[in-house]
Amino acid sequence: MVKTMQYRLKPTKAQATQLDSQLEECRCLYNHFLAVRRDAWEERQESLTYHKQALTLPALKEGCADLSRVHSQVLQNVAVRIDLAFKAFLRRCKAGDKEPGYPRFRGYGRYHSMTFPQYGNGCQMVEGMLKLSKVGALRVVEHRPLEGTPKTCTIRHSPTGKWFVTIVCDIDAQPLPTMGAAVGIAVGLLSFSTLSTGEQTPCPKFMRTDEKDLKRTQRQLAAATKGTSARSKRRRIVARVHERMVNRRTNFAHQESHRVVKRYDVIAVEDVSVNQMVHHRCLAKSIQDAAWSQFATFVSYKAAWAGRTFVAVNPAYTSQDCSSCGHRQKKTLAERPHACVCCGVTLDRDHNAALNILRLGLQSLGLVPRSSAVHGGE
Repeated sequence: MVKTMQYRLKPTKAQATQLDSQLEECRCLYNHFLAVRRDAWEERQESLTYHKQALTLPALKEGCADLSRVHSQVLQNVAVRIDLAFKAFLRRCKAGDKEPGYPRFRGYGRYHSMTFPQYGNGCQMVEGMLKLSKVGALRVVEHRPLEGTPKTCTIRHSPTGKWFVTIVCDIDAQPLPTMGAAVGIAVGLLSFSTLSTGEQTPCPKFMRTDEKDLKRTQRQLAAATKGTSARSKRRRIVARVHERMVNRRTNFAHQESHRVVKRYDVIAVEDVSVNQMVHHRCLAKSIQDAAWSQFATFVSYKAAWAGRTFVAVNPAYTSQDCSSCGHRQKKTLAERPHACVCCGVTLDRDHNAALNILRLGLQSLGLVPRSSAVHGGE
């Protein structure tokens, strides 16, 4: 199994300058590869591959001495990235997307990371230091030791000016003790999550909390003259507000997903299509702020680590069908209680949906017959 470990880096001023220089060389190489691919198709109708472009690296390094300041495998990874960008573009074209999105050239300061594909070849963590090829030993804020077998290493420069290293490791699963319980989870905006047991978690609304700070800093940014140092400083302040919101949201999703995985053996979560829902002009901001997809992703991989069973359920009609008798009763979004006209059961709308999600999840796993109704954690 794969686990991603991220650490904060504390480079010296000279080391930060070297890292910035290497990112700039990677950016220029990325733009070069993109231009070559574009010209090859327009002039000769030729589709270049990764291998064809990677073979040109020795000649490019001879013609541009600055490329020699970057590790060879990092340069090869730039060719991998441009190859993946074109494969994704062609895949979207075949799917018939109206705007498939042709790969773009990267402007100055628009290339933020570089990857060492083989840990130990150009990068290695030793005694609280990250040894990077052609940079030196960088101090690491080592909040926890590496686990498993490290595979790849990525250096990232955040918009707020911070440096991070992300190391992907292969680890063995660590199953938790069985709890003998299953749960269905419905997500929402009034309550972030509602479990089939009736337990609800309030929606934290991180963006709404920091919205005033964000608007204030964005107004200050808009008032600054383009190209000045003042504008650069204010852009970084805006980035800090966004970073704070992202960190809080991610931490919340980690805590909630860990709590669920620790308590239940089978976890059924509604498979919400967020990309389609964000077109709602009144709810788009709140839906994006809730980050339901991030929560489901965290639950999924943590369940795999812990030996739990995770299942994504189609949410169609889960809030309209009665969890007790199965009668379908249409409701508007404003109708929060579920009151069945057939069996008379009264539940919160999200609680009713969570019970249906649990039932459908267990049915998809073959743990209960299709005609059965499941309540709570039974």
